[in-house]
Amino acid sequence: MDVGELHDEVRAGRIDTVLLAIVDMQGRLQGKRLSARYFLEEVLQHSSEGCNYLLAVDVDMNTVDGYAMSSWERGYGDFVMRPDLSTLRRVPWQEGTALLMADLVWEDGSDVTASPRQILRRQLGRLGERGWDAFVGTELEFVVCNDTYEEAWRRGYRNLTPANLYNVDYSLLGTARVEPLLRRIRLGMEGAGMYVESAKGECNLGQHEIAFRYADALTSCDNHAVYKNGAKEIASQEGMSITFMAKPNQREGNSCHVHISLRDSGGAPVMAGDGPHGLSETGRHFIAGQLACLRELTLLYAPNINSYKRYVAGSFAPTAVRWGVDNRTCALRLVGHGQSLRIENRVPGGDVNPYLAVSALVAAGLYGIENGLPLAEPFAGNAYASDAETVPRTLRDALELWEGSEIARTAFGEDVVAHYANNARVELAAFDAAVTDWELFRGFERM
Repeated sequence: MDVGELHDEVRAGRIDTVLLAIVDMQGRLQGKRLSARYFLEEVLQHSSEGCNYLLAVDVDMNTVDGYAMSSWERGYGDFVMRPDLSTLRRVPWQEGTALLMADLVWEDGSDVTASPRQILRRQLGRLGERGWDAFVGTELEFVVCNDTYEEAWRRGYRNLTPANLYNVDYSLLGTARVEPLLRRIRLGMEGAGMYVESAKGECNLGQHEIAFRYADALTSCDNHAVYKNGAKEIASQEGMSITFMAKPNQREGNSCHVHISLRDSGGAPVMAGDGPHGLSETGRHFIAGQLACLRELTLLYAPNINSYKRYVAGSFAPTAVRWGVDNRTCALRLVGHGQSLRIENRVPGGDVNPYLAVSALVAAGLYGIENGLPLAEPFAGNAYASDAETVPRTLRDALELWEGSEIARTAFGEDVVAHYANNARVELAAFDAAVTDWELFRGFERM
C-alpha cells in the first residue's frame, strides 16, 4: 500500500487505525496505535516519539542498569520514530488497520545505533559500497497448542495440549488437523503483502513451519517480525497459542534457518561461479568468513538462555562449526544451484532477532571477503561426530566470545557490542536468581 491508497482507504472508512512499529532487542514489534487521521495529518510529516527505554529493558519490560543510551540518570527521554513508508501494509487480521515500520533516530537526526533495524541498515550499506545487495529468507518453526495464552500462563505452561499428538513431519493428514489456523495465517500474511510459499508439519508435537519467498534482506526481516507478531495474534483469536521459543520442551526445538545470497547491481549472483560446488571465489571467501566468525557472533544468532538448549547432537540443530553441501548436520549448509545458490545458517532458533542475525551474516561474509580467507573442503558425513569446534554451549560462553571479539567491534562498533553484551548479562543475572522447576522437583523432598 502506498500513501495515496491509505488516504483513499481512510476517506472511505475502511481504515481507521495505523500501527507505527519498531523492533526491540528481542525482535518484538513495539509502538503505537494511531488514529489514521492523526497519522496522515501529523505523523506522516513530523514522525512520532517513543520512550528510549524500549531498547533498554528486559523481556518483562523491567528497567535495568548498564545501558549507556537510556537510564534513570539520563531521564528516560524519547527517541524519534520515523515512518518508513515503503513498509506500509494492511493488517487483515485486525479490522480497519494498516501498519508500517519506523526507523529510530535521535532528536538531532542521528541514528539510534543500537536499534536492530539500524544495525542491519549499516551492514547492508557496507555491501552497497561494493554494489551488492543481500537476499534473505527465514524459516520459522513454531509449536501450536490448543490452549489460549491466558490458560497457558495460569497453568505455568504445564500440561498444555499440543495441536498434534504425534510427529507430523510432512504429513498431510496431520497438518490437516491444524489447517484452519494455518490457512488463516497464510491468507493473513498474503493480505499483508507477503509471498507465502508453503506450510508443512515438523517433528515436535504440534510443530509446524510456514515458508515465505525470499526478498531483499531488510524486507525479509520486516516481514519476519510482522509475521511472528501476526501469527500469535491470529492464534489468540482462534483460542489457541503458538510459541517460537527455541526449546519449548525436551523434544525437537524451533529453528529459524536463515538463507542468504548476494547479487550485484545487475541482478547477477555474486556467490555463484564456475569453481567447486558452483561457488565463485567471492562465494568461497563469504562462506569462509561465516566459519571464522560464527562462534564470536553467536550472540546475535542465539540471544537467550533457552536458545542454547537446541544444540543437541542428532537433533537437526547444529553443534559443529562446519559447512557442507546439502548436509543438515553442519552449521552451514550450501543449497541451490546457479541463481539460487545460497548458504543456510542453521544456528538460529525461532527466538532469533532476524535483523541481528542477518547483520551477523553480512558482517561475517565481508570479513571473509576483505581478508581473502580460504575455504576448507565441505564436510561429508555426520558433523555431529566430527572433531570440529562447536557452537558455544551456553549464553555465558557466547557473551564471553562476543565481548572479546575484535571482529564484532570492527563491524558493529563498541557501542553496539557493549549494548548487546549488557542485554546478555541482564538475562544471565535474572536466570541465575530464579528458582526453577528442575530445582524444586530435584530438591524439595530429597535434598
